[in-house]
Amino acid sequence: MNKADGITISSVDTGARRNLGIRSGDTVRVWVKIVEGGKTRLQAFEGLVLAVKHGVEPGATFTVRKVIDGVGVERIFPLFSPAIDKIEVLKRARVRRAKLYYVREKAAKEIRRQMRHVRMAVDRTEETIPVLEKETVAAK
Repeated sequence: MNKADGITISSVDTGARRNLGIRSGDTVRVWVKIVEGGKTRLQAFEGLVLAVKHGVEPGATFTVRKVIDGVGVERIFPLFSPAIDKIEVLKRARVRRAKLYYVREKAAKEIRRQMRHVRMAVDRTEETIPVLEKETVAAK
């Protein structure tokens, strides 16, 4: 806690958050406090850090992206938000860019490519089913 003349400025340990050294390319788990009907619970949001903006100044933010059921979800977290309980850095990756926004398009292209293969496989099975039925009818 930061104290100036006995007054609490923030409930967040800004020194610890500043020393985390979150960078783009890191895989992080952010524990967010969620208030539901008077009760508070913690929910984890785990994903890839796409961008860190404004360094470690009071308005610093970082963007985390994860994929849920084939849908990309991004959240922007203020670094010093009291709604964040803790931030765990799970993995550090070496990246050549400060902002990894290209991952959005890369992921979309990959999904489209996979869907193309799935569609082709479905078409092939639909073609083979009628052929097999004709052969069984001719055998009877």
